[in-house]
Amino acid sequence: MRYLITQSLLGAWLYQYEAYDPEAAHESFISTLRRESIRPSMAMLNGQKFENLVTAYCDGAPLDISHEWAHGIKGIGDRIKGGQFQVALYKDKTIDGINFLLYGRLDALKAGTISDIKYSDVYEVGKFSDSPQHPMYMDLCPEARQFEYLISNGSDVFVETYRRDECPQIDGTIRDFIRYLTDIGQLKTYFDLWKAREY
Repeated sequence: MRYLITQSLLGAWLYQYEAYDPEAAHESFISTLRRESIRPSMAMLNGQKFENLVTAYCDGAPLDISHEWAHGIKGIGDRIKGGQFQVALYKDKTIDGINFLLYGRLDALKAGTISDIKYSDVYEVGKFSDSPQHPMYMDLCPEARQFEYLISNGSDVFVETYRRDECPQIDGTIRDFIRYLTDIGQLKTYFDLWKAREY
């Protein structure tokens, strides 16, 4: 049996350690672990809308220059235009005797660079340094040289880049995740609900 691991599951777990409201973050993580439907926040909806607009621009849709996000859409779109979009990747990995299936969907892959599109009203340098996303995706995509977060508030574009040698191995994060689930008595929940399908 293999168990699915995604960066979003790991991210929901790790967010508890930096959240302004750890109790709410823990409840959100448990909902994610239980695979419960969660009402998307305004930030999530804006992020999806912005990413869709960037992708449409890259596919040749005309850009409405009067749109409040036009500069951000063009700034990111021009950087990734010509790449592959929504690339789904899988990888089998055994850690401490447990068989995992790592899964990720890349926003864009171009010339050895994985790009992830983010919309954020506020950005601080190094915002994503502790994210499990770049270590996970670099493991999934061995041909990639670097990972970049492309962040925009609609007008400005910020780039946060991690070379392969700057990305920690995702194995350690997964080990810590399993240890945490064991400690809080939720390992069975994970094993029951995150069985991987064949692909």
